[in-house]
This record gives sequence, structure tokens and C-alpha cells, in this order.
Amino acid sequence: MATLQDIGVSAGINILTAFIFFIIFAFLRLQPFNDRVYFSKWYLKGLRSSPASGGGFAGRFVNLDLRSYLKFLHWMPEALKMPERELIDHAGLDSVVYLRIYWLGLKIFAPIAMLAWAVLVPVNWTNNELELAKHLKNVTSSDIDKLTISNIPESSHRFWAHIVMAYAFTIWTCYMLMKEYETVANMRLQFVASEARRPDQFTVLVRNVPPDPDETVSELVEHFFLVNHPDNYLTHQVVYNANKLADLVSKKKKLQNWLDYYQLKYSRNNSQTRPITKLGCLGLCGQKVDAIEHYISEVDKTSKEIAEERENVVNDQKSIMPASFVSFKTRWAAAVCAQTTQTRNPTEWLTEWAAEPRDVYWPNLSIPYVSLTVRNLVMNVAFFFLTFFFIIPIAFVQSLATVEGIEKVAPFLKVIIEDEFVKSLIQGLLAGIVLKLFLIFLPGILMTMSKFEGFTSVSSLERRSASRYYIFNLVNVFLGNVIAGAAFEQLNSFLNQSPNQIPKTIGMAIPMKATFFITYIMVDGWAGVAGEILMLKPLIIYHLKNALLVKTEKDREEAMNPGSIGFNTGEPQIQLYFLLGLVYAPVTPMLLPFILIFFALAYVVYRHQIINVYNQEYESAAAFWPDVHGRVITALIISQLLLMGLIGTKHAALAAPFLIALPVITISFHRFCKGRYEPAFIRYPLQVSFFYISVKFTAT
Repeated sequence: MATLQDIGVSAGINILTAFIFFIIFAFLRLQPFNDRVYFSKWYLKGLRSSPASGGGFAGRFVNLDLRSYLKFLHWMPEALKMPERELIDHAGLDSVVYLRIYWLGLKIFAPIAMLAWAVLVPVNWTNNELELAKHLKNVTSSDIDKLTISNIPESSHRFWAHIVMAYAFTIWTCYMLMKEYETVANMRLQFVASEARRPDQFTVLVRNVPPDPDETVSELVEHFFLVNHPDNYLTHQVVYNANKLADLVSKKKKLQNWLDYYQLKYSRNNSQTRPITKLGCLGLCGQKVDAIEHYISEVDKTSKEIAEERENVVNDQKSIMPASFVSFKTRWAAAVCAQTTQTRNPTEWLTEWAAEPRDVYWPNLSIPYVSLTVRNLVMNVAFFFLTFFFIIPIAFVQSLATVEGIEKVAPFLKVIIEDEFVKSLIQGLLAGIVLKLFLIFLPGILMTMSKFEGFTSVSSLERRSASRYYIFNLVNVFLGNVIAGAAFEQLNSFLNQSPNQIPKTIGMAIPMKATFFITYIMVDGWAGVAGEILMLKPLIIYHLKNALLVKTEKDREEAMNPGSIGFNTGEPQIQLYFLLGLVYAPVTPMLLPFILIFFALAYVVYRHQIINVYNQEYESAAAFWPDVHGRVITALIISQLLLMGLIGTKHAALAAPFLIALPVITISFHRFCKGRYEPAFIRYPLQVSFFYISVKFTAT
């Protein structure tokens, strides 16, 4: 069990690590040769063409302005200066609303932390239950445990303080969630209505077009919409299976890039010697030819192949998929079509809003309806086994990532481990690092599963992956560590308990694992977030590509890999902190300041990244917010149930029943928000469409 000293050692190491990361970042971002890595968004938007250099040859690679190094944390206030309206125009609504999740965490937990420390910490601290248990029952505890609900004796009237605080925390959380839901919904409607006109705003994706022996898919789609939407139908584009054509286009792009390189090289060559290349493996052997003439002929040859293949794809009926993008004359008409059933058979002519071109996931457009159902079932079963079998290695390794576990496996290390600093290091860091390493490959696995399910947009793929990541974190990271991590050897007895005893068992284990989650927050939420700003992997990859592969300015632009906010990995991580904060607020308030530091640090870091680095792959107009709201509600209900189980173990028979109303209130609140705000994220309001058309007509 980690002590206050262990937490102090872990905090010191993680704070020092984060500070070192910030110093390294401050130095690297000031160097001109790293400018395209740390300010890649400005380059991609065309607002920056070269770094500000100090002049001369050295100034193009190294920042010679010594005064700039004195302001190594100047990027923090700079990240907070850009107004939200300007940030939406600069980075999009998705990025801004994603940042609001961190801001929501601060708004929820700052008042909760102050209230918990002002009321619950004195209530918990001014008892001697753990001291008596230590002498009478030989129960081990630390100074941290005196700040928890575990220090209150059974049947004590002090539990009323925790119940009153649970009501206060619930009311405040629900209030902030409602205000934020309303704000984001209004932001979404305003954003969609005020956007510049784009083809996807007038377009619907039609899937499961039924086969017809007398008509092609294109003719069938045109005939269907001319009959059913005669006044508003504009045009359509069927989906083709053009994999070979895509390969040829990619080949031509590479050949054209080589041609540009050799032409640029020749134009800069004062000797007027024409460049030469070899036709053998990797240009290292074989016949020597004129490079420019060779690539001109190869580009022309590939262009002819592309034209031929395009003709083959258009004329081959087997290449036409049973899906089509149908465009309408008005956004109002597109909204009507996307939100209505087209035929009496609900499995045919399926319509939905077309994603913007960047958001479309093309491989899944032609998957049949029946196949979608089967795929969904298979992936749900696979995810079930992945989640519940993964808990075994995590629990086992977590049981070894302690002083006692290491001494059991490697007794010869006992002399080293018993050293106070080493012991604090193990108990304060090791378990959190091990858990972090176990989760490295999980996002890739979950994204692959989502793709197999058949979602047609990248945004829906990420939302599905994020949903499963959240469930995985809930079962393995939270419950797995509370139960199996606390006592791996007692796992069988836990599994054999009746369902009504499980909340009590989990409730008893929660205070015991508070120190583990504190260390995990510091490893993942402090040092991990600080490490994100370094962009170490993109930095190394960019310089390797720049040294080995870059031949033209276009190559240099493509070598930049700024990444995006990564909703499928970032949002479940945030939700884990919401869960920990809401669960431990009435139980172990000491955890709350660590969560507040995470939300504040992450807000600043990711705001900087969104402004200067990340290039969002798509824009869904904050379609993910109902998922965010629902997961916070889930965390709130879990915290209420676990508090009921915990107080039930303390034999507070008079106090515990008053907690039953909390889940009922929370679920009722969620149903209200679902009916009041969620439609704005699922269906496009006709009123907004009509308003948009009226404004445009008046303006013209």
C-alpha cells in the first residue's frame, strides 16, 4: 500500500519529468529546422512559408536569438489568447468542442474539490477508526487512508455528510452538463447554418440499392429519385470499385514527383549536364538513361493507362457498387431525404447524410445490410472476450508490480527493494507505468474492429472505437484494478459472490486503490500529457524523411505528420478521469487536486497543439457530444452505486437508503437531456435549413 512518502516521490518524479519535457520542447520549437514539426498547421494552411531565422547560414538551422530562450514557457499564455470564435475558424468546431471537454472537467471538479476538502476531509480526518483497527485487528493503513471514508467507524452519523455531499456533487454535475449540452448544441446549429456552401451539405448517401435486371445502378437511382423527389433531385454519383485505378493514380503521382525533382535539379545545374538515372533495382544498377526524358515518357504512359482503366471501370457493371451519392437542389430537400424512410422495405434505399469528402471511409460503402448485422454481432462477441480475458494478464501483472509481488517472484531482490527510495519508486510509479504499457496496442485493435463493422465515415469509426475503449477502461483499468489488482488471489471468491454482494465488495476495495489511481494520474495525466507536446515520434520521422526521401517541396509538405486530436484515444482517457473524480470525490477527496491539475495542464497543452500542430482529418460539427454527455452520466451513476455499496458495508442502515434516489434523479435528467438536446446532433432541423435558404436568397 502506497504511503504519503511514495506519493511524494512519484509526484516529484512526474513533475520533474513534465518540466524537463517542457524545457526540451521550448528549445526544439525555437529551432528553425523544427519549424515544420511544431508549426505544421500554419504551413498546411498556407499562412507560413518559412521559419523566422536569425540570418546567415547558421541562422537557418539554429535560433541565434538568446533572448527567445528566456521565455521558454511563453507558449502557455500564447495558447490561451486566441478567442473561441477565431479558433473555430482556424481549427474547426470539432477541435474547439473537444477542448471544451477539458474545460467541462475543470468547471465540474474545481467546486467539487473545494467543497470536498472543506467538508469531507475534516469529517474523515477527525476519526481514529484506522488507528483502532491497526492495534486491535492488525489492519495496515497509511496516513492517506485517514483522509478517506475508511476512517469513519461503522454506523456513524458522520455518513450523513457524505450523503449530503453526494447530492451536492450530483446536482452540480448535472447542472454543468445541461449548460454545456445546450451551449454545444447551439454552437453546432450555428456552425452548420453559417458554413460556406459545400456539396456534402446538399448530398445524401444512399446504400443498399436493390438490383434490377432491366436497369443499371445509375439508371435505377436516377429513376427512383426523379419519381419520388421530382422537384428537388439534382444529380447523383454511383460508387465504383476502382482499386486498380487508385493504384495507377498513386503510381503517376510518384513518377510526377521524380520528374519534378530532376527538372528542378537540371534547372539549378549551371553546367547544363542533363541528369542521368539507372533503370535497375532502386536506380542503383542497370542501363543509364536521361532521367527527364525517362520520367516524361513514364508519366505519359501511366496517364494513358489511367484513361483506359477509368473507361473500363465506368463500363463494367461489376465495378458499380449498390451505393450512390445523391445531390439535391436545396439543403432542406437533402434533410428531408436523409431523415425519412424511402420505401416500405426498411432494408433497401437506406439514406443518411453524406459525410464530407475527407470523412468518407470508402471501403465500407458497399457492405450489404445483412452483412452489417452479422459483422456487428461478431465484433460484439469478439470485444466481450477481448475485454474480459484481458483482465487476467492485467490483474496478474499488477499484482506483481508491487513490493510484495516482486518479493514473491524474486526473493533475491528483497535487499534492494527494501531500500526506502526504491520502495517508494516501485509503489509510486511501477504499477501505473505497467498499466500504461499494456494499453499501447489497444486503440489499433479497436479501430480495426470498428472498420470491420462497416461504418461509412472516419468520424463514426472513431466514435465507435472510443465507445469500446471507454468500456474497456471501465472494466479493466477501473474495476479490474479495484478488484483483481487489489487482491489477485481473492479473485475466485469475488466471482463466486451473488450479484447483490458485488457492489459492496467493490465499494470496500475502492478506498484501498486510491493511491494506485493517484500514481496512474501522475504518470498518464501529468508526464504523459507533457510528453504529448514534444511530438517526439513525428519529429524523428520528419527528419528521417527529410534526410532520405524528400526531393521536392511537395515531398517536404507530405513529410509533415501533424496528426489530429485522436478522438478515439483521447476522449476515453478523459472519461476515465471523470469516472475517477466522481467515484472518489465523496470517498477519497485527496485524489481531486491531481485530477484538476490534469484537466488544466491538458487544456493548455492541447489548445496549443490544436492551434499550431494538429490538422483535423474531418469536420463532424461536434457530432460526438452526446457520447461525451452519456459517458459522464454513466460515471455519475457508477459513483452513486458504489457509494451505496460502500456505505452498506459500514452498516449505516438509516443513511444508505437516501442514496437510492440519486440514480433515479440522474437517469431522469439524462432522459430529459436526450430528448431536449440530442436531436440536434442526429437529425438536421428543417427550420435551420429553411432559414439558411432564406438568408442566402435575401442576400442575393
